[in-house]
Amino acid sequence: MSSVLQPPATGKEPSGATKYRPVSSHLAIAPPVSVVIPAMNEAENLPYVFRTLPDWIHEVVLVDGNSTDDTVAVARALRPDVKVVEQRGKGKGDALITGFQACTGDIIVMVDADGSADGQEIVSYVSALVSGADFAKGSRFANGGGTDDMTLIRRLGNAALCAAVNRKFGARYTDLCYGYNAFWRHCLDKIDLDCTGFEVETLMNIRVVKAGLKVQEIPSHEYLRIHGVSNLRAVRDGLRVLRVIVRERSNRRALRGGRDRSPVPGAVPAARPARQVRGKAS
Repeated sequence: MSSVLQPPATGKEPSGATKYRPVSSHLAIAPPVSVVIPAMNEAENLPYVFRTLPDWIHEVVLVDGNSTDDTVAVARALRPDVKVVEQRGKGKGDALITGFQACTGDIIVMVDADGSADGQEIVSYVSALVSGADFAKGSRFANGGGTDDMTLIRRLGNAALCAAVNRKFGARYTDLCYGYNAFWRHCLDKIDLDCTGFEVETLMNIRVVKAGLKVQEIPSHEYLRIHGVSNLRAVRDGLRVLRVIVRERSNRRALRGGRDRSPVPGAVPAARPARQVRGKAS
């Protein structure tokens, strides 16, 4: 893992030395950080979203979902070096997968384009990763988190689905359906994303546990969408999330059953997934 914790560099660095980017007054990092923003008709929200992004990030990858407004033009005006990627399919999952493929950073951060996330929180996610976590998962319900944009039915649905994932997969999540997350790019090789809709966050959360990756929850505050209307539909997307949970549980049983029925001579049993670390990044 290419993470290194160092105090901000002072003075002239020797030739060929790794360049550290100051993240805070107490932390500087070497790994480049990519921020992926899936967007469709979010021109009015992008000024706020881009304004909150730290200036030390390596790149911003905007995935445009065939916007009919000035989303792309606004993004380029705000940040001339933005990497714009056209989404060929449909859905948030498809957009994120497209964006991940375009990233060049060692760390990838997922941020929504509606203005509900504060980009200044990215430092907490990155701190957790360079301190040893594989996946930094935002939580609105961890100590220090919160939400201004959740109806009662969505809150109850999220709690029920989160409890199901914790029980079925041995996780310890406090939040399930939240799209503000960060991870090392190598994690993508272990979770193999293959869904197109809002259920992508749930699929990621389940597969990082199944892969035995170290997860740390990061308290996060979700604000109200600034402009426009969300494409999220509580019942429809809740059912898609439930289908993902059932499918992943069935796949786990099938794999376990296959190992039990046809053991490979001399094979070593798979290790149980590592316990997750929960709490605020230092």
